[in-house]
Amino acid sequence: MKIFKHHRNIRSFVIAGTILLFSAIFFSFDDTDDFDLAKNLDIYQTLIRELRLYYVDDIQSAKIIQTSIEEMLESLDPYTVYYPESKIEDFKFMTTGQYGGVGALIRKDGSDVIIERVYKDYPADHAGLRPGDIIKKVENKQLGNANTDDVSELLKGVPNTEVQLSVFRPYTKENLILTVKREKIHVKNVPYSGMINAETGYIKLTGFTQSAYEEVKEALIKIKKNNATQVVLDLRGNPGGLLNQSVKIVSLFVEKGTDVVSTKGKMKQWNQNLRTGKQPIDEDMDIVVLVNRNSASASEIVSGALQDLDRAVIVGQRTYGKGLVQTTRDLTYNAKLKITTAKYYIPSGRCIQALDYAHRNPDGSVGHVPDSLISKFKTKNGRTVYDGGGILPDIEIKEHNINALSIYLMQNFIIFDYANNFSFINKSIAKATDFEISDQQYDDFVEYVLSRDIKYETETDKALKYLIEKAKQEQYYQNVSSDIELLENDLKHDVRGDLNHFKADIKELLSRAIVIRYYYQSGLIQYALENDSEISESLKILNNDTKYQAILMN
Repeated sequence: MKIFKHHRNIRSFVIAGTILLFSAIFFSFDDTDDFDLAKNLDIYQTLIRELRLYYVDDIQSAKIIQTSIEEMLESLDPYTVYYPESKIEDFKFMTTGQYGGVGALIRKDGSDVIIERVYKDYPADHAGLRPGDIIKKVENKQLGNANTDDVSELLKGVPNTEVQLSVFRPYTKENLILTVKREKIHVKNVPYSGMINAETGYIKLTGFTQSAYEEVKEALIKIKKNNATQVVLDLRGNPGGLLNQSVKIVSLFVEKGTDVVSTKGKMKQWNQNLRTGKQPIDEDMDIVVLVNRNSASASEIVSGALQDLDRAVIVGQRTYGKGLVQTTRDLTYNAKLKITTAKYYIPSGRCIQALDYAHRNPDGSVGHVPDSLISKFKTKNGRTVYDGGGILPDIEIKEHNINALSIYLMQNFIIFDYANNFSFINKSIAKATDFEISDQQYDDFVEYVLSRDIKYETETDKALKYLIEKAKQEQYYQNVSSDIELLENDLKHDVRGDLNHFKADIKELLSRAIVIRYYYQSGLIQYALENDSEISESLKILNNDTKYQAILMN
């Protein structure tokens, strides 16, 4: 190719040149679509050339090409994603749940990068890192305004290598230098399992990476050894993962050879019918599966298949409604493309995709599948179920609405900061299942909040602002200004009063933040089990065999 040979930085045009080469090889010009594609790829290549030659400032060609790729894929659906070589470790973690690093979760707070959580018995924990610690340097690199992706890349690395961190601990005013030895980090799919009572086992499943089936199997065997005759499988907040793991997990509870999910795509190679290929661990124990609106993908295959097979009672809120299957394709230069290749259908024959990405609204937004296109299907026992909108639970439980003050305290990390101070002052607390914030401790928290001079806004505040704005625009404000002023006074926030009014909700959030400081994620789950209305409802169903069987037959 003669194009660009007079430019030194020809590497930045490899992608565009490669695209042109492949278009020349693989696209015949007999078809209009092929011609349009080749034409537009040529336009794209010349556009990049003109930008590079004539744009007033220097441009990073590779960066703008990557941005254009990401924007292009985003116009298709949120699940078709490009992974350049620099992000391959993120891709591996998504599929394996493993990476080389220190075992800590970080976030931004203004210009600071803060440790949000450390994982038990991993390097960050052993080195003494704690939630709230501000990372100032990694090795000798001053972080400044670095984003979390950049810092995460610095923390990751080959296991058994060391990384030195300069840390500021706000609640003790200490500057610390810590050396952390990286390890292979495996984030578990099952962070906790155990017995709720003498008969009922509990398994919390948070992901579907390569070890999900083995972890659930191990947990199921463990609770059966503890004489469990029924189980709660908690998929709330589980975003999904590997398709094959969902099929294997269903196989734990149904006979070998049972249809679980089928996939249908544009290419025949993506059309397949997946059945259970292993002998079950238990075909008889009663099961409740907990789901919510953040249960998606593989979570919906497990819950939907068990519902269609009348093998479990589903409890909670309607699930996300993904309904799409992704496949990974290798690209040049060690990059990868995760691409949506098919839709999936659970045993009743329904696809539970809620959002129609193929037919967007005129403004480009994505709409839900309309009611007119939603169809009825039948479970194994003849119960009616529906497609087009996630998995609808057999027993729906209204989602608990969090008040505006609680949201503010969480989003502005006031509860987070208080929990850090609390854990510094109090070297130990009661065990997770027994812990409770005392009234005296809550009063101390109230004074802490008041010292922060907080300003929060409720939905009512927003509605009133909108009313005032519209009244002024339409020139009615003068007529109602006195009434609006009275309403503003009535709605003026009494922070101390609101802290007492919403005491029960805020104490719950505060307790969770404190428990995780001492007992990590598994302790947090144990604490939550003691205060979970959906677990209570699950036990009512499981402990009433007549009701349980009636749900599965009607």
